[in-house]
Parts: sequence; structure tokens; C-alpha cells
Amino acid sequence: MVFKARMVDARVWKNLITAIATLVDEASFNINEEGIRLRAMDPSHVAMVDFEWPKTVFEEYVCDEPMKLCVNVAEMLKLLRRTGGEESIELALESGSPKLTMVLRSKYTRTFGMSTLEPSAEEVPTPKISFNASARLTTSLLRNALEDAAAVSDHIIFDASSEKLAMRAAGDVGNVIIEVEKGTDELLSLETKENSRSTFSLNYLSEMVKAASNLSDVVLLEFSTDMPIRLNFEMPSKGKLQYYLAPRIEGT
Repeated sequence: MVFKARMVDARVWKNLITAIATLVDEASFNINEEGIRLRAMDPSHVAMVDFEWPKTVFEEYVCDEPMKLCVNVAEMLKLLRRTGGEESIELALESGSPKLTMVLRSKYTRTFGMSTLEPSAEEVPTPKISFNASARLTTSLLRNALEDAAAVSDHIIFDASSEKLAMRAAGDVGNVIIEVEKGTDELLSLETKENSRSTFSLNYLSEMVKAASNLSDVVLLEFSTDMPIRLNFEMPSKGKLQYYLAPRIEGT
């Protein structure tokens, strides 16, 4: 049983692992002939990451039998931060081997061996949530709005109506309101079944968007009043990077 995958740009894999590391310390990947998948909750069970990277994204991909790969993502990032431009990466794992091999190639070759962990038997189910508001916007707009909100508060309110998306924050030092009208270059689409308003932690959202902004220019926000939000970052070749975040109930 062998797994081997190669990507031309090693920085893409580094950015993907960074996006996962915002929520989890250990990542247990499900690997099969179709690609790599991960669905995991953060330790507090407030947020979840749902990730899929199909084999079509890789320049080379071999997996002759399904397997699990569990690694410490912080330790993997220590190695991946050594990646530079014009450098490819190869991932390889043999059945029963305690080490994942990562080969970085540019003008010379570097080979890293990384210890694997015992994978968790727990499978995280896909949340079944009905969303009443859906806003497709640029990742840069969302990141800037979160940075504006963080200047005055530790949480942000998303407020969607049929004509605009508003993002609000207030704290002891002041308040900020960011409003984006439907049909503008930054708000690509807006659909609402009913007006929706919900509050979320900036600590989680900021880390998610900061990590994903290196991978995607467009994000789909889906939420309902006082319900979890889903952030779906548009990825190439049917790749998937989604985050779910539970709401911050007013007064808590």
C-alpha cells in the first residue's frame, strides 16, 4: 500500500496546511484514489474545517488503497516554512511506515522525514444547517472588514438584507459599520430568504480568513440568525476549503 503525490508549487501545500493549522493541532487525513480529505473540529468544538484536495490538483498522484495519515500540523509547518519559490513538493507514505517523506526540489533536493501519529477513529459528520443568507464577496473585502472590526471589538455582527451586507462591531473605544451594496465589485452576489443577523468571534474568523486569503480570492458566506456561519473559499479543480463557526450569543 503506497501513497505518493507531487505538486509543482510547494507553497500551495504550505498554505493549505496553514489553513488547517488555524483550528487543529493534529490532522488526520483520509487518503484514497480520488484525493485527500479532512474534516476536523477545533479542541473547543466551536469551529470546524472541511477540506478536500482532489487528485486532479496534483501533477502526480498514486494511492492504491485507502489509508489514514495523521500528523502534527505545527511540526509539519516548521518544515514547510522552509519552502521557497519555484520549488516542488513530493509527499510519500508506505503502509506500516512510521514516517511521512516530504521531498522539496528546486536547484537541489531536500528530503524531510516526519513521524506520523496514531489516527483518531472518530469521524466528524457534515453539519446539517439551513442558511437564510448567502453572500459571495472578495476575500480581501472580508479580511479588511475583520481588521476594521478588530480595532474596536473582539466580535463582529453580520447583518444581511435583500439589498446589502453590513458588518458591525462595537466596543469601549468606539464602533465601526461596513456596508456593501448588492451588485458592487466587492459583493459579487447576495441572496436572502429572510433578513439574517448573527455575531461571531473575531479571533476565529480573523485567523481563518488570514490563512485562506493566500489560497482564494473569493469566499461565500452563508448564515442565518443566531446560527453557525459557513465560509466556503473558492478553490481550483473542485478543491474544497470550508470553515464552520458557531455564533457568539449576545450577552455572553
